Amino acid sequence: MMKVTVENIVASTAFADKLDLDMIIQSVEGAEYEPEQFPGLVYKLSNPKTATLLFKSGKANCTGAKNVEDVRKTVDIIAEKLRKLGVKVYKNPEIVVQNMVAVGDLGGELNLTETAVGLGLENIEYEPEQFPGMVYRIKEPKVALLLFSSGKIVCAGAKNVEDVSKAAEKLSKELNSLGLLR
Repeated sequence: MMKVTVENIVASTAFADKLDLDMIIQSVEGAEYEPEQFPGLVYKLSNPKTATLLFKSGKANCTGAKNVEDVRKTVDIIAEKLRKLGVKVYKNPEIVVQNMVAVGDLGGELNLTETAVGLGLENIEYEPEQFPGMVYRIKEPKVALLLFSSGKIVCAGAKNVEDVSKAAEKLSKELNSLGLLR
């Protein structure tokens, strides 16, 4: 079984019906808000190491977490800070994972040209002059896998860790059955 490591989770939530970002930026240390450049307030935490974008709509996007527990911790910390500022925060803000990015190693090298042909060109994007990796899109689970000649892979688009593992296993089995892994 190939080991894959989640490197980043992007998740969305909603803290309230609306947020007064001008008030929050005055009261929260470590936050950045430049509405002329971007409509969201950026709030970075060091533990867990995440960045959360807060919007006037009350919605937020959290990035940088390596597991869902850290997303939950981040949301809880920010919700508590907002409550202390007098914001009416939803009781248990729902967290929706939008994307997981994970990395892994197939344990061998790949000839990407042979791999592209072997896996079927209809699911492949491979332009070595543009990018040194190959993009392989699989339908189930619906993810994109970036394959490199070194055997390293990046999995993007998964909504949970199980999908990351399924995709990596599926890829590994296909490559081995086709004799493409060296």
